[in-house]
Amino acid sequence: MAGAIYIKDIKHFKDMKKTLLFATDLTTEEIIISESQKGSNKVNFIERIHRNENELLFDAVVTLTRITNSPNIDIAIFKAMDKVCQMIYDKQIENK
Repeated sequence: MAGAIYIKDIKHFKDMKKTLLFATDLTTEEIIISESQKGSNKVNFIERIHRNENELLFDAVVTLTRITNSPNIDIAIFKAMDKVCQMIYDKQIENK
């Protein structure tokens, strides 16, 4: 697994504010989506999405990972890509 990436606070979970985490598993070509309550170290698994199921989301998360691994990370670019990943995942949820 390449590692988890902070995406953004979401309100999909009405009971409390959560943070979505995306990780890429390049071996299985899957994105692992998890969530965590803001301020908590506990991470709860949500789902795995295979590259073939949503290639656009897979590519977006891989790009976000590359941005975070850059020695000269640009926070504005990170936030823009972060928003793209969130929007694509929100659409994934809507289409289920």
